[in-house]
Amino acid sequence: MSKQLEIKELDHVVVRFSGDSGDGMQLAGNIFSTVSASVGNGISTFPDYPADIRAPQGSLTGVSGFQVHIGKGKVFTPGDLCDVLVAMNAAALKTQYRYSKPQATIIIDTDSFGPNDLKKANFQTEDYLGEMGIDPDRVVACPITKMVKDCLADSGMDNKAVLKCRNMFALGLVCWLFNRDLSLVSNFLREKFAKKPAIAENNIKVVQAGYDYGHNVHASVPATYRIESTSKVPGRYMDITGNKATAYGLIAAAEKAGLKLYLGSYPITPATDILHELSKHKSCGVITVQCEDEISGCASAIGASFAGALAATSTSGPGICLKSEAMNLAVIDELPLVIIDVQRGGPSTGLPTKSEQTDLLQALYGRNGESPMPVIAASSPTRCFDTVYAAAKIALEHLTPVILLTDAFVANGSAAWKLPTMEELPDIRPHYVKPEQKGNYTPYERDPQSLVRYWAIPGQEGYTHILGGLEKDGRTGAISTDPENHDLMCRLRAEKVARIPVPNVEVEGDKDDAQLLIVGFGGTYGHLYSAMEELRAKGEKVALAHFEFINPLPANTSEVLLKYPKVVVAEQNLGQFAAYLRTKVDGLVPYQFNQVKGQPFVVAELVKAFEEIIKK
Repeated sequence: MSKQLEIKELDHVVVRFSGDSGDGMQLAGNIFSTVSASVGNGISTFPDYPADIRAPQGSLTGVSGFQVHIGKGKVFTPGDLCDVLVAMNAAALKTQYRYSKPQATIIIDTDSFGPNDLKKANFQTEDYLGEMGIDPDRVVACPITKMVKDCLADSGMDNKAVLKCRNMFALGLVCWLFNRDLSLVSNFLREKFAKKPAIAENNIKVVQAGYDYGHNVHASVPATYRIESTSKVPGRYMDITGNKATAYGLIAAAEKAGLKLYLGSYPITPATDILHELSKHKSCGVITVQCEDEISGCASAIGASFAGALAATSTSGPGICLKSEAMNLAVIDELPLVIIDVQRGGPSTGLPTKSEQTDLLQALYGRNGESPMPVIAASSPTRCFDTVYAAAKIALEHLTPVILLTDAFVANGSAAWKLPTMEELPDIRPHYVKPEQKGNYTPYERDPQSLVRYWAIPGQEGYTHILGGLEKDGRTGAISTDPENHDLMCRLRAEKVARIPVPNVEVEGDKDDAQLLIVGFGGTYGHLYSAMEELRAKGEKVALAHFEFINPLPANTSEVLLKYPKVVVAEQNLGQFAAYLRTKVDGLVPYQFNQVKGQPFVVAELVKAFEEIIKK
């Protein structure tokens, strides 16, 4: 007699897809997250790519993962551990099982657990479940490869193409586990493969086969899951990655400012998707140039800025090193430029597909001379839109290059995003020359309040001027080596940045009586917020101050950081933000929580560490 299928109704659940880098785990995860967002679930995703360009098939280093956390309301992190693990081969099970909960449902393709597969994954016996201590009752052991071949036997596809559809069978099974509407999956696939309809239909057929398999053998599945959706604010929503949100934010800023958008870039992991996305939008007045190297990407953007465009350049940490000379040119010329640094693991090539926050001090100080530059850090995939828009607004209104720090976690991760209307976005008013300056314009004449110089676009009669990398006289704009002038210009450039108005940092949680204030910046927000909420649920008095504006710091920074008995700065580096805050806030001596693992924080580890600080 078959056992009754257990249906678990949860507020949230975490699913992790894993397999070889060529197994399509990112696509399967993206489709599942998109479908979940479409039915009103909150989502947070974490694509975990291997660093190898193409590791040997079945090897431990070649495993690619995609984790998605879905919930009935807002979701802040991709989750520490998964409730469902899809392992398409032995190497995936070996490396990814540590990311699953003890009671997790595990789906495996038994056709990829042969003797050679087990050997490649360093299993010592053929009893791989027993070797890892996995309860067989929690495992859905399915011959996915064989069933996909049977499903597509009459499709006319070759064996290699057929095997690429295995991910869709796993997706179909997961969709059955969560009672997802397959029509949404079908629509996604038909849109993605619009130019290859036969491929779309074959994939849809395999998804249906996976769904039917789950329905027909449900007695062997430990449990199914239901996540009810809470109503959202009316509007148009999409599942968006941080890189795509960054691209959209630049397009919106250019539209709002009435300017062309120019991106000069050089491909680098994990920032390249910004270039790819913007290249699709020529109809919006977007110009993209893939340059021969990093410095030319930045230098070409400076030329576009001089000519009157909203100019941007995108890269990662190694590219910031290479762009630094050109970035300095934008500083001394005082031209608007948005520099996007999608941080990854370093130093050198380091961990190119992993995430860190180790470029902070480079962004603040990593240039020769006194080279002040505003720095902003995005805190989530959807906030990438808002922060790059803010960066563009600052750049155009204060005539300065601005660095936006994101990281691989928020850039590749995704979340449900409500598309804003142009009317909702703040105005952007570039600091142009005034008519009364015609005929006597000099390039470094400044607004007395903001110290921002006036922007003259080449070709305007009566505003002829020269900019360049040599220091200029603040009054005439001519080249100057006068020591007093250089001292004055350095101070003016620094003070101009210091006067840029930024929002106050907000304190969340027990802001009036917290015994511990958690401090972070950038992409760690969701994990730190979740840790704070878990501590508060245990009765602890805890608050969170999370920074997006790094330079200049919010005006209330000192007031907030000196208000609480204990402060801990948590960051994915060895203490860069904590060191920076100590130089800016007299008397601040914070505790620190630092990890440089190339992986997001684990909320449970944060909670344990913060509890120990509270007890001290």
